[in-house]
Amino acid sequence: MIEIRHLKSLKAIAETGKLGLAAERVFLTQSALSHQIRALETHYEITLFKRNAQGLRFTTAGQRLLDLANELLPLIEKSERDLIRLKSDQSGELRIVLECHTCFDWLTPVMDAFRRAWPEVEIDLVAGFHSDPWWLLNECKADLVIGGLPEKVRDLQHQPLFKFEIMAVLPPDHSKRNKARFLAEDFSNETLITYPVPEERIDIIRNVLKPANIVFERRAAELTVAIMQLVASRRGVAALPSWGIQSYVDHEYVIAKPIGTKGLWSELYATGTQDMMTKPYAQDLLRIIKEVCANSLAGIKLL
Repeated sequence: MIEIRHLKSLKAIAETGKLGLAAERVFLTQSALSHQIRALETHYEITLFKRNAQGLRFTTAGQRLLDLANELLPLIEKSERDLIRLKSDQSGELRIVLECHTCFDWLTPVMDAFRRAWPEVEIDLVAGFHSDPWWLLNECKADLVIGGLPEKVRDLQHQPLFKFEIMAVLPPDHSKRNKARFLAEDFSNETLITYPVPEERIDIIRNVLKPANIVFERRAAELTVAIMQLVASRRGVAALPSWGIQSYVDHEYVIAKPIGTKGLWSELYATGTQDMMTKPYAQDLLRIIKEVCANSLAGIKLL
């Protein structure tokens, strides 16, 4: 009766602590996940977990199955990779370029996990700022771009990774620091500090400020740390991914506010040529990105 899907579901429940979040991670509705768990409990006449104020707490029986999942699932994944290797030569090179080239902290554990899984594949980051990173794919100077969607996707394929919230970033003593949310008009006459990319590729400008006809100044900096320093020293405000600014917020160098009544959300994609996107090790990298980021980045939603 115990199936791999059950073990994956229990692992997701343990990692998220909530049925709704766990259901998203295993690509089920919450009702379908609840039905799956009830069927398992009915078959063995046991209770796998109980609800409390903090979320879900595994019973002794549930913990036993969770231990099985933690032991068995990595072995299954390794065996699947071994089968792929036996079928064909999977050595190669994987050069990654980030659209937000200084927001790479989350990628380090991903690359470490990938190297352990695919030691015969050389993985590396393409250094430097690139105003059009997708051009590097056509020039054979990169294999994958992690970022938004390019304006033209001709001859390229993309795969969604996760959604994330873009937050307004302010100095701690900003006059509007006590507002629960930053609305379009709150950016009026502010200096917006951004990466040096075209306005049409900047979510806050394209989706919030331009539609509301907000007048603002713009200043550019290539490095995230430089943007944070400018904001902290009251040179302006910024709008950046929540996962890219968390350490600065935790150290109280800056403060962050949701944008708009429903928040401003963006999506991260992997883009590459058809040949690269179909390679097993590239597909496994995208799986690892989702798995690692779901466990390490707060507030994201897997796609």
